[in-house]
Amino acid sequence: MPIARRSILTGLGAALAMPAVMRHAALGADPIKVVGIHDASGGLDIYGKPMIACLDFAVAELNDAGGLLGRPVQLINYDPQSNIQLYTQFATEAATKDRAAVVHGGITSASREAIRPILHRYQTLYFYNTQYEGGVCDRNCFCTGSTPAQNVNKLVPYVMKTWGKKIYVVAADYNYGQITSKWITKYCHDGGGSIAAVDFFPLDVTDFGPAIQKIQAAKPDVVVSALVGGAHISFYRQWAAAGMKSRIPMASTTFGGGNESLVLSPEEGNGIVAAFSYFQEIDTPENKAFLQKFHAKLGSAAPYLGGELAMRTYVGFNLWAEGVRKAGSIDRMKVIEALETGITNEGPPGRTVIDGRTNHVTLNVYLAECADHGFKVLETYPQQPPADTAMVCNLVKDPNSNRQYVIDVKI
Repeated sequence: MPIARRSILTGLGAALAMPAVMRHAALGADPIKVVGIHDASGGLDIYGKPMIACLDFAVAELNDAGGLLGRPVQLINYDPQSNIQLYTQFATEAATKDRAAVVHGGITSASREAIRPILHRYQTLYFYNTQYEGGVCDRNCFCTGSTPAQNVNKLVPYVMKTWGKKIYVVAADYNYGQITSKWITKYCHDGGGSIAAVDFFPLDVTDFGPAIQKIQAAKPDVVVSALVGGAHISFYRQWAAAGMKSRIPMASTTFGGGNESLVLSPEEGNGIVAAFSYFQEIDTPENKAFLQKFHAKLGSAAPYLGGELAMRTYVGFNLWAEGVRKAGSIDRMKVIEALETGITNEGPPGRTVIDGRTNHVTLNVYLAECADHGFKVLETYPQQPPADTAMVCNLVKDPNSNRQYVIDVKI
């Protein structure tokens, strides 16, 4: 096994948070330990690095404001290197060695389902701050990202109205892509459309030539992508190189989440439409104020915040902190009970409200078009509830639930 990369306030986190921690530690207060488990290397680091930066910033911001319950927050960052075995190892260490008050971590659903049962077993509070396919029902786990009933439900009707009703789906071959493709199919059929085909690709696939030939032969009105990770960026490059970009438009449930808009040239990325609960280009006073402070603090190290994953990490941390304040304690059950009262964050993406029935969130959803390494916001849908997970999860009636349901999508 590669040497595990573990850091306590290292790198960017150290530069941001250590002075505040030292100031508060000098007062004699024991730090509150928070663990982050995000990929700083490996195939998923395109998502992990911005998430780490936002978690570091959130901790530093809190400590600069006086800490939490009069105590500093100590952030411990682990890099699982896009390796599920390391996710498992670090979740165990966070719970047993670090005795973290909360863990913020996981990117893919596979990584979440590797660590969620461990944290549930050890009774360590867990925040999963990533857009995903829905269905997690676990009182110990709070999911702050958007789900298909919030984002796919807006994206598919938009592309059908704009470009046509025959859709070709390309998706990552694991539970996110498989389940999201069913939601794409459902919303397509609901709108009177048809699915030309659904193709799945392992996360390490980089050659999409045969797939592009199949799409050419199928002649869909639009391609909808639920591809994931650094290797899958090759699809967009090869699509443009094959001359397809000007012939068949494209939308995505994931494009931008890993700052693909920065990696691709405008000729490769412009025009792709995505749906998330946050884009850096949201034009609100709250978002502008956040970005000004974020860039002033991080300077040239500040990442571009394309899709929602990094911002959801910032919001998720602040939701947890507000739960601690309301509980007046870091005791896990007291914090859970406080969060379930409907803790709200009025942050850069707009209002986020915890739904105590599912431990998911109600949030704003935005449609945006990739434009010159950034995004242009097209439409805004305020306060979308987690209706998909609510179909299968009721933690008020069953607080001992500890599973992910595969929602029966009627297609």
